[in-house]
Amino acid sequence: MEELKPIKSALISVYHKEGIDTIARKLHGLGVIMYSTGGTYDFIRSLGLPCTTVESLTTYPSIFGGRVKTLHPAVFGGILFRRDNSTDLAERELHAIPSIDLVIVDLYPFESTVTSGAGHEEIIEKIDIGGISLIRAAAKNYNDVVIVPSTNQYGDLISLLDEKNGYTSIDDRFRFAAEAFNLSSHYDSAIFNYFNQTARIPAFKVSSQKASALRYGENPHQKGVFYGDLEKVFEQHHGKEISYNNLVDLEAAISLIDEFSEPTFAIIKHTNACGLAARPLLLQAWKDALAGDPVSAYGGVVATNRIIDEETAMEMNKLFMEIVIAPGYEKNALEILKSKKNRILLQRKNADFQASQFRSALNGILVQDKDRYTETPESLKVVTNVAPEASQVDDLLFANIAVKHLKSNAIVLAKNKQLLGAGCGMTSRVDALKHAINKAHEFGFDLGGAVMSSDAYFPFADSVEIAYNNGIRAVIQPGGSVRDEDSINFCNLHEMSMVFTGIRHFKH
Repeated sequence: MEELKPIKSALISVYHKEGIDTIARKLHGLGVIMYSTGGTYDFIRSLGLPCTTVESLTTYPSIFGGRVKTLHPAVFGGILFRRDNSTDLAERELHAIPSIDLVIVDLYPFESTVTSGAGHEEIIEKIDIGGISLIRAAAKNYNDVVIVPSTNQYGDLISLLDEKNGYTSIDDRFRFAAEAFNLSSHYDSAIFNYFNQTARIPAFKVSSQKASALRYGENPHQKGVFYGDLEKVFEQHHGKEISYNNLVDLEAAISLIDEFSEPTFAIIKHTNACGLAARPLLLQAWKDALAGDPVSAYGGVVATNRIIDEETAMEMNKLFMEIVIAPGYEKNALEILKSKKNRILLQRKNADFQASQFRSALNGILVQDKDRYTETPESLKVVTNVAPEASQVDDLLFANIAVKHLKSNAIVLAKNKQLLGAGCGMTSRVDALKHAINKAHEFGFDLGGAVMSSDAYFPFADSVEIAYNNGIRAVIQPGGSVRDEDSINFCNLHEMSMVFTGIRHFKH
């Protein structure tokens, strides 16, 4: 038989009062003595329930504007003394310290205060001291004490009070303690990360209080979990549960589509764009994005930066797509796209994304700034005798955005703001180019007058020569090779234009 311990006394000190009325009434019904502070004491008394102030235990009032209320041996002693330790019991008796068997506390809303845009002084005042100390003390002594660290555990506590009439097992108390340390570590991480925006201490701390179990990871034999709040990113209107691979592709799709201001469609397959087009009209953008590779588009993730209208939805519905993500949908458009049972339809929200990215590597974590640099006409350096025409500059910048979001080594061929062919994830730049050319020819594109973009420099002139032989007349690349002059000289001999960006866009 497991040993059950009764809850005879409780300390309640909370910032949010919602739900405390139910708990306080149940505790009173079980004959539990309640201690409380300030506003919580007033709230419990307003319910017509007996309650004792913490000040009557400590003989000290709340001081320093409420910064010090519960930090006293009479409170922490009542939580931390070991009920099976004779020395602790004797000291408790000597100092007349009351026993506290249950601690219900929550923390000042530090994270929400930061995200609200509050000033530094207000943020600092929302760093909880007494509450976090009570949580750690009660959780440490879980052998004897129950800790309820947030409103998220109220339901579990109420069930426990109903089912066991105010008694708890060691397993019950251990589970609440684990929840408490989860919350306290998250809270401290949030505070550290706020300070570290300025301090720049070389430490890595990321914490998420929300987890979504996925069907599996990248493959069925791998477990997968998403830590974060997807409800802040999008609303799901239709379709099956989102998978691990879906989320990876959505990250790629959103990162790419957010680079464009005019109506644009991107079609993503395994994080790489197989279709991309920007047009004045959304319907045409869809048709031209799909034309880039209608074979690979099958089962892809489709992203756009405009509300999808009925006419566009009718065209899109002809293709099997796993996911569509857009800022919105016209009513009829949404109904059309819902015609496929499992198709996932997402509507974006105005979510803020982290400026850094990280991944596990060997026995640690790799962290870097996201590649948020996007070239402009002013940032291009013409290195050939012939300068690109204005329309070519537009295409060069379009192609460079596309290649930036492909796996390296990557080459993009584009014309009139349409992706004609791409080679990505190749071990050689020449192979990436050949693949892009083959893709363009496979779907009937004329490469005459098209442009070429490379995510990194050309070590030799061979890629430029191959491009020229297939109709390419303008090139954008970072430059930086010791043999840049070879490529530049070839362009000059054949009246091609080439611009350097000075920025490499490797993606692994």
